[in-house]
Amino acid sequence: MSAAARGNDETVLAQTLDWLRQGRRVALLTVLGTYGASPRPPGALAAIRDDGMICGSVSGGCVEDDLRREIAEGGVFGDGRTAWVRSFGASVEERQRYRLPCGNSLRVAVETMPDPAQLEALLAAVRQRRCLWRRVDYQDGAAYLLNEGPADAFAEDETGFSMQHGPRWRLLIIGGAELGRYLAQIALTLDYAVTVCEPREEYAAGWELGGVALSAEMPDDLVLAFGCDERTAVVAVTHDPKLDDLALMEALRLPCHYVGALGSATTTMKRKARLAEHFGLTPAELDRLHGPVGLAIGSRTPAEIAVSIAADLIASRSACHQEGAHGVERSCRT
Repeated sequence: MSAAARGNDETVLAQTLDWLRQGRRVALLTVLGTYGASPRPPGALAAIRDDGMICGSVSGGCVEDDLRREIAEGGVFGDGRTAWVRSFGASVEERQRYRLPCGNSLRVAVETMPDPAQLEALLAAVRQRRCLWRRVDYQDGAAYLLNEGPADAFAEDETGFSMQHGPRWRLLIIGGAELGRYLAQIALTLDYAVTVCEPREEYAAGWELGGVALSAEMPDDLVLAFGCDERTAVVAVTHDPKLDDLALMEALRLPCHYVGALGSATTTMKRKARLAEHFGLTPAELDRLHGPVGLAIGSRTPAEIAVSIAADLIASRSACHQEGAHGVERSCRT
């Protein structure tokens, strides 16, 4: 399960911690399991404040209203339990009540006394791109932070559940013109940590997109310094081969889950020939290039192209997760 599939863990953790520091009571919710189709996978997080205010989601809206009402009425905070499990959709009547599709059900863990100090340490690790596992025991509701955990990002047994947090997926965009800006904004909502490489002063001037790091380094130097791994995507959108090719010649040799470049099919063919002739890239490395970049949805404007690229990033990330989860040798980088 990818971090992005779960949603933005950092946002939920930060909001939970902020509410607790304000002296509010907060219930931290974690999706434990689903049967049938569900918009929220195991490990998805949400937090509900004592007045019913919510951050994140566990069902896409189907059961949140009931949980908000229970929490706002205060019952879950006064029954002495610190961690318990709620099931939704166990009967036909419940599936109809919660608008769950036929045959579907949902299990959610509810923690009523999350430890602020522990959440602060967990949030710091996520922001520093360090992996930590959080283990919650059902019997006493105790939670622990561990440096190692199960092979899967989320695992549950009869005594509790464990979930991996951090590092987030990262996106390096080569080019800070209009398309790069649109793509950066969308990628932030998909839980990517976004960096834009823009050595051209005319495009870097006046950059004001919050939450996005801007670098004036040359693309090849930045790619090499970026520490690209299987949670990293590199997308070149300057449409200037002097810049795009510098990034691609390095990124295609690294274990990025996605490497793409703007350009037509003809441009892509010429680019691959250039990269092979001048930089020695192998056919296998060149086959990993997503070009023309993005899904073929008939996009024309910069905003539309950014949407098509974001959709392709989601597809690539999902393929990585599905193949890895089934023990299949990953072909998601091809």
